Amino acid sequence: MLSLTNKRILLGITGGISAYKCAELVRLFIQAGSEVRVAMTDAAQEFITPLTLQALSGNHVFTNLVDVEAEAAMGHIELARWADVILIAPTTADFMAKITQGEANDIVSTLVLATQAPIAIAPAMNQVMWSSTATQKNLSELALRGIKIFGPGEGEQACGEIGLGRMLEPEELVKRSSELFELGLLAGKSIVITGGPTREAIDPVRYISNHSSGKMAYALAAEAAAEGAKVTLISGPVSLETPARVERINVESAEEMLERVMSLPTNIDIFIGVAAVADYRPAKFTDEKIKKSKENLDLKLIKNPDIISKVTELAIKPFAVGFAAETNSIVENGRQKLEEKNLDLLFANNAVETFNNDNITVTAIDHSSERQLGPANKSVVARQMIELISCTLKEGLME
Repeated sequence: MLSLTNKRILLGITGGISAYKCAELVRLFIQAGSEVRVAMTDAAQEFITPLTLQALSGNHVFTNLVDVEAEAAMGHIELARWADVILIAPTTADFMAKITQGEANDIVSTLVLATQAPIAIAPAMNQVMWSSTATQKNLSELALRGIKIFGPGEGEQACGEIGLGRMLEPEELVKRSSELFELGLLAGKSIVITGGPTREAIDPVRYISNHSSGKMAYALAAEAAAEGAKVTLISGPVSLETPARVERINVESAEEMLERVMSLPTNIDIFIGVAAVADYRPAKFTDEKIKKSKENLDLKLIKNPDIISKVTELAIKPFAVGFAAETNSIVENGRQKLEEKNLDLLFANNAVETFNNDNITVTAIDHSSERQLGPANKSVVARQMIELISCTLKEGLME
């Protein structure tokens, strides 16, 4: 089920007795690493409550075509665009007929018309209704349109009859949904990325920092998430939007960044230290703004903690990737950092050319080789970095 990591599942529920199984279906999708949103017809709400599904999914449940509360956050058109796949489960005979005709008089049928995402249906109905000429004709038409048909299964039905018409079990629906997606390079991996600068406070209005924009870290987070990884981005202060499917934790200082890194679960697979962490901080923080009363101001600086070294010293060490932003002897200094900090891979670059720039050239350094990536846009190079990390990680596992 690794291909479901980070996937956006839109579950449409129609009015069949099998709707009660959707509670377990939502739970299994989330367990597989997906984000789930639910839309329900009026009839579906007679079998299972929106409150139950809201509690399980952690998201607002869409029940009305015009929902003032929902429209303020995510309207039905935005919801249709949000989904990676729409699964209608259960799909009644009536609903099959409705979407065959292109009707859109409730929230679920409207989403089917409004989306460009793949659509799958899980039919559930009495076995006579399933075998009827009308239902089979609708089924053929929907299949011709590219809609995936999951089921139905065979067995005892709620009406007491036995035959085709049972909705597939939640485990099978999750399995079939996973088969709609390719397995990403980092599917199922847990990755922590640090990015941006840190700010080391002098007084309430002044601080020591640097020119890091955070663009490289954010590009890496986006590419890693796109490849199926569960990504946590611990970010210093930057003016960038959080990439889709990425959990972002905002910090200010180096000590705060270290605290958040070390408080994360110990089962991290990959750590990528991209942040331009300030090497030093003021020894003393002044509670009030320092007045400009003297010609010179002397600040005593003390060394900040080395976050990457703390990570590589862990009893269960993740695959550790570092960055070296240098102004001279870039490769030599990068290789020295690789060895001193016990890193598995390091990307060295020219700091002057990189900060606040959309393009980058880096040298990838491991314990036996070097290669250049770029010059190219940071998003392009980030894609190459993720491919290299995945390849290096796999080679290490095979040794």
